[in-house]
Amino acid sequence: MKKIIRRATAPTPKFFKVLRNIGLTLAAVGGTILAAPVALPTIVITIGGYVAVAGGVLTAASQLTTTDDDALRQAQDDNDGNK
Repeated sequence: MKKIIRRATAPTPKFFKVLRNIGLTLAAVGGTILAAPVALPTIVITIGGYVAVAGGVLTAASQLTTTDDDALRQAQDDNDGNK
């Protein structure tokens, strides 16, 4: 668990910050479609669900991408110690 927290708090490259923001936007749009107070066609609700999930995955993957070599080395050392 410490490895995940360390990696999530490590510096994120600019490209992945942009992807993270796009993912957050997609998740928000998908959530808005799913929570719409009006009746929408089934296909729109289905697409909204897929967009929300894709946005969440993109956000999580982008946030955990790091350039901090020290954090990567520490995570590898932790993995070697667990084997």
